[in-house]
Order: sequence, then structure tokens, then C-alpha cells
Amino acid sequence: MAQRQHRGRTVAAGLMVCVCLGTGGCSGTGSAAEDARAADPVETLHRAAAALVDAGTSKASTSMEMAAGGTRVTIRGEGDYDYRRRIGRLRVQLPQTPAGTAEHRPITELLAPGALFMKNRGAGVPADKWVRVDTATLSDGNLVTGGATDPYTAAELLLGTRTADYLGRTRLAGVEVRHYRGTVDLAAAAKAASKGVREPLAAAAKGFAKGEVPFDAYLDDQGRIRKIRHRFSFVNDREKGTVAVASTTLLYGFGTRVDVRLPASEDIYAGKIAE
Repeated sequence: MAQRQHRGRTVAAGLMVCVCLGTGGCSGTGSAAEDARAADPVETLHRAAAALVDAGTSKASTSMEMAAGGTRVTIRGEGDYDYRRRIGRLRVQLPQTPAGTAEHRPITELLAPGALFMKNRGAGVPADKWVRVDTATLSDGNLVTGGATDPYTAAELLLGTRTADYLGRTRLAGVEVRHYRGTVDLAAAAKAASKGVREPLAAAAKGFAKGEVPFDAYLDDQGRIRKIRHRFSFVNDREKGTVAVASTTLLYGFGTRVDVRLPASEDIYAGKIAE
């Protein structure tokens, strides 16, 4: 367990980053019927994860930003996700060096219930091997460690919504959506989450500096998340200070074909991960 926790902290130190995507679009009045359906924002947001399961699959674009040591760093990811199988794949690009060159080859991440698999993790890991991290051992539950928030976990976080406001209709990438703003209680989300998400969220509820997570969510007329932005706050073990991280996930291309296979045990690296 200690070794896994060490790995988790190492990965977190290597991948912490952030991005701030503007909410975009312009608010519209919408129809009275639509406004009526949005009259109970909390209940609507509680159904968002189920709406993604009904959709089956989607493409995903992720962004995470964090200010560290006076420098704002950004990690971006692109991939797809199967909400019924609860597995996905992201190609995560680490930030450039001050000279503007890529510091690291893109990392391939496979997301699965309770686990994060990474390829091209970096020094000390053979190029043909995967690194596996038990997300329940991470103090942030892998909400920020991998440089991206698992899209389904981002949706299940909304099960912990205690307060939310409906801010009206807007357009996002040509799609009309409804904009909600609220706060998630991490402990409540962990209790309501599905198996495989519950344990990491419970770890996050204990590990984050604040148990409440502000968010902005944009849902289409089918109740599916099109964009969600969480603002996390956690304690940095190295600097002994609180760090703010903004994680944004965009979902699109619903129904896309997703073929993700998790690595075999012999393809998983069991050695020490370099700092």
C-alpha cells in the first residue's frame, strides 16, 4: 500500500497542470417550457450521469490548469469514453518548456473503475510498459492526478450537488445548452456514486483542502453534459500550501465507436517510478 501511495504522489507531482476554458456563448431567454424543465436544477444535475450512460459513448476533450511557483501550466487531453463499460482513453499532452518545446511525449491514459493506466509515463518506465495506479490510494481520488478528470467521474460528482442555479440557455459549439452553476459536496457525491467511483471520491473527500467543489455545467436537451468545469482545492505536500486547480471537460460526438482494451498483467510495469 505504501508503495502504491508513493506512486500516486509521484504521478501527481509529475502531472499537476491546468487550463481555463472560457464558458463561451451568449445567454438566451429560451422558451417558457424549457425554463420550467430547468426549475429544479439539483434534480436535473443528479440525472446527468445516467444521461451519459443512456448516450453510450462520446468523444472527450479535457483541460486542466494550475498556477505553481508563479507559473501557470496547462495539460490538455483528447480521447473517447464508453459510459456503459466505464472505460475511456485519453492522449494527454504535458506543458511545453519555457523555450516552447515539448517536454515530454504525449501520455496515453486508460481510465477504468478504480484504476488509471499510463503509457509513456517517463523516466524509468520501459516504452512498451504501462503504469497502473489504484485511484482509491490517491489523496485526490485521481480527480487531478492524471492531468484530466475522468469524464464519468466528473458526471457522478454532480450526484453530490447540494445547491445549484439555472442561469439560462446559451450555445456551445453550435449546440443549444442549459447553463447551471452550483456546488458539489464531495462526501455526499462519494456516498451516491457507483462502485469504482465511490472509493476514489471518498479519498478525495478526505484529501482535498475543501469538501465543497464549485462547478459550471452545460447540459443539452437530452440532459447530457456538453461541458463541465470543476474548481478543486487541494494541499500540496511539497510546498505545504493550498493549490487551486480548474478542470474542464467537453463531451461531443455521442454514439462514436469506442474500442478500449485494458493492458494485460504482463504489460504493466512493476518497478520504481522515477521522480
